[in-house]
Amino acid sequence: MQRATGVRILAGLSLVFAAATGTAADADNEALKKAVACAEIAFALSVENGDSAVFAASVHPDARFVGNGVSRGRAEVVEAWAPFFAPDGPRLTWRPMIVEVLESGDLALSRGPYRLEATAEDGSPIEQWGTFNSTWQRQADGRWQVIFDAGSPAAGELPDEVRKLILEPAGACAK
Repeated sequence: MQRATGVRILAGLSLVFAAATGTAADADNEALKKAVACAEIAFALSVENGDSAVFAASVHPDARFVGNGVSRGRAEVVEAWAPFFAPDGPRLTWRPMIVEVLESGDLALSRGPYRLEATAEDGSPIEQWGTFNSTWQRQADGRWQVIFDAGSPAAGELPDEVRKLILEPAGACAK
């Protein structure tokens, strides 16, 4: 009888532990998602604020950024993005809408809208909206760095709530 009771107690404790572990894992994943969202926003703000050092630190040394071509490695990426840091260069703004982190906690995807503002050769303003996709890798020290990045123009008109994400302040992460 005592053995059966002990087995039931152990089984009950195992169920409680499993439930708590699931909840803790979910909470950990949500915390990681928030960390990646904030890393993405800091990355975006580095471009908006003209801080090329923060931008470069956010890019993994072996990163691949895909645009009209492929920039390989941090140095090529920073060079390709130099126009965005020029005082009269194009302005690029983006914010994450979706962030997913693998259960392993070491890779994440962030996706959301971007807005590119530039000046055409004739002096007229250009505005282009699209979607970016960034793959983030967590480093041994806990920092997140972009390892893959790509964007594409919007296929159609973006809903107001998507545009609003870009037009409003960066929120709690922008401290």
